[in-house]
Amino acid sequence: MNKGIPIVISAPSGCGKDTILEQLFKINDNLAYSVSATTRAMREGEIDGVSYHFHTRESFKSMIKNNEVLEYTEYCGNYYGTPKKAVQDMLNEGKDVILKIEVEGAMNIKKIFPECVLIFILPPSFAELDRRLRKRGTETEETIAARIAQAKNELEFADKFDYLIVNGELEKAVTDVNTVILSEKMAAKRNSQLLEQIKNS
Repeated sequence: MNKGIPIVISAPSGCGKDTILEQLFKINDNLAYSVSATTRAMREGEIDGVSYHFHTRESFKSMIKNNEVLEYTEYCGNYYGTPKKAVQDMLNEGKDVILKIEVEGAMNIKKIFPECVLIFILPPSFAELDRRLRKRGTETEETIAARIAQAKNELEFADKFDYLIVNGELEKAVTDVNTVILSEKMAAKRNSQLLEQIKNS
């Protein structure tokens, strides 16, 4: 069994990465999702182990100390991170593991898994991103401005990613992400064992 590929998906808020992933899992049955760990409070409707792995600050700090997280960050007073063992177990099972991580975390994952694939989801334009954020109806003017500013900062990292995909039309964006994954599965650098088997058959 070939080992799975770690696949990092990053995107500014409002670019539709959650919707893309929801559709992606419907068409690619070899994908597994890395559930992040957090110390923030559980919200209504969330399920521990599905939405997040919820931890106390003490237990999260213990995970950091014991090298049990691949990467982590502190945001708005709470820790967020990627549990190491779950990811490694899924990869060893041959699953391609989706890690939804912000851009700086993506750079850290690349150091740990040089073989990983980094995919950055772009908005068609900042005007469209602004429109999508306003359409939510949950954002204040101040929050929208902050998210747009953050998006512009995150785009400074975009050229460090392996693939850039514009989410202008959802169906095309989902197909594009899946095409990247399938192409990477067939890459010669990932199939040296298969090549040797055929050579010796």
